[in-house]
Amino acid sequence: MSATHLTEQNFEKEVIKSDIPVLVDFWAEWCGPCKMISPIIDEIAEELSGKLKVTKLNVDDAQELAAKFSILSIPTLLVFKNGEPVEQIVGAMSKDQLLEKINPQLA
Repeated sequence: MSATHLTEQNFEKEVIKSDIPVLVDFWAEWCGPCKMISPIIDEIAEELSGKLKVTKLNVDDAQELAAKFSILSIPTLLVFKNGEPVEQIVGAMSKDQLLEKINPQLA
């Protein structure tokens, strides 16, 4: 199970109305660190399938959403729970570091 690609059209359905926590990866095609963590994001999507929905949002395609959530640098990962952002992770980091920040939100 790889990450779901978000658009401004499906954001509310996939993220805000989700009944499980959602990880949103704000990224762009030209962003080197975004490409570095992309395989890690896919691994997390696989491992936490059913507990966490993993999604990707291209900030170049969805500038209004990026602005709404004050995304100033990428990669930025937001964990949403009950439609609200509860954790923000900025920058590339290891899988263990990411899971350390994500796992408390799954309880």
